[in-house]
Amino acid sequence: MLSGVGHGKGPGVSNEVHDLVGIGFGPSNLALAIAVDEHNRRDPAAALSAVFLERQESFGWHTGMLIDDATMQVSFLKDLVTMRDPASDFSFLCYLRDRGRLVDFINHKTMFPLRTEFHDYFEWAAARVADQVEYGREVIAVRPVEVDGEVTCFDVVAKRGGAAVTHRARNVVVATGLRPRLPAEAMPSERVWHNIELMHRKDALAAADPGRVLVVGAGQSAAETVAELHSALPNSTITAVFARYGYAPADDSPFANRIFDPAAVDHFYSASDEVKRMLLDYSRNTNYSVVDMDLIEELYRREYRERVSGKRRLDIRNASRVTYARETDEAVYATVEFLPTGEAETLECDAVVYATGFLPGDVFALLGRAGAVCDRTEDGRPVLGRDYRMATQPHVSAGIYLQGGSEHAHGITNTLLSNTAVRAGEILASVLAPARAGQTAPELVTTP
Repeated sequence: MLSGVGHGKGPGVSNEVHDLVGIGFGPSNLALAIAVDEHNRRDPAAALSAVFLERQESFGWHTGMLIDDATMQVSFLKDLVTMRDPASDFSFLCYLRDRGRLVDFINHKTMFPLRTEFHDYFEWAAARVADQVEYGREVIAVRPVEVDGEVTCFDVVAKRGGAAVTHRARNVVVATGLRPRLPAEAMPSERVWHNIELMHRKDALAAADPGRVLVVGAGQSAAETVAELHSALPNSTITAVFARYGYAPADDSPFANRIFDPAAVDHFYSASDEVKRMLLDYSRNTNYSVVDMDLIEELYRREYRERVSGKRRLDIRNASRVTYARETDEAVYATVEFLPTGEAETLECDAVVYATGFLPGDVFALLGRAGAVCDRTEDGRPVLGRDYRMATQPHVSAGIYLQGGSEHAHGITNTLLSNTAVRAGEILASVLAPARAGQTAPELVTTP
């Protein structure tokens, strides 16, 4: 007898037992859907049944950050497939061929496409595997399904409007992406928001013709936000506040970039906790709170030109922090402290944008009851295998895989595109392994 949801046939319960249900459909699970599609075309007799559930109504990857002239920070060769299979017809080069821009891109002599172009590439790829995706589905529960004392499947419950649909899965792959990080004292409002909303709010902000917009943060997205607002709001003062003395350049030198190699994941995973911490500390300047040198130089050029002209709109407050912000009906009053002297000034701002990074989602909160059968580290993080499968209690044969939120186990690339293609292949191989060994989960049992 089955325990938990789904032991009887009811409204919104699918009869099919999927080999894989993906939660979230950003680049990570898109890469996995492609790997599944290619496997099924290559080996129809061993085809996998997969469905991916996405809360958004269509594919979208940080659309609020798609600044027109912003470029990718990784090579186009680190697309959804090439690092796994250079011959795949889902590559960025095949996308360019289909869009009629392959020769033009080659003549462009760059390894770093526009971010808007790479997003279009993702949409092109997502459209080709649309049969595996259900959009507008928000997952609200993941529940173990127990048969004779063994958890053989999970029921993934997703809602659309007022209706709920349950998908039963032998394996669940969680890839819900990152959530915006805001300081504890920041209260989101129409005037206070995270830079992930930049392009969605820019036009309304421009229409309001603000006097001052304050941007908090020292990383790439903060510098991009400052540059974009400085260009888009020609009558506004753009104030940048960060604790560093200056924007720090990203280390994208060839040897440093080896931290993003697939082999580096093996090295990191097998290292001691002490070495893991050391490697993360040493490699922070490849990814965290750092800015491309071209953008640093462009912002400096703008500031210097304004110093020469005497018309100052770009207001860089380095070695500073926002200590207090109070919002009224008219403005946000932000107190900015200059750290070396402690001198403070209160600025009247029409908007405050926090470009303060992202945090991984809480996988255990998402998994709910299913999370109770998963192991945790002493500090409450998931215990993960090299194949990104979460360690579970002995009576659990169904699998839960995690794409993202595994920096503690797999290193700095866990939220980046660098290893997305390779990781998708590793997860697919792990999902296929028990099936090849003859281990199968029972079909969904229903009662009239």
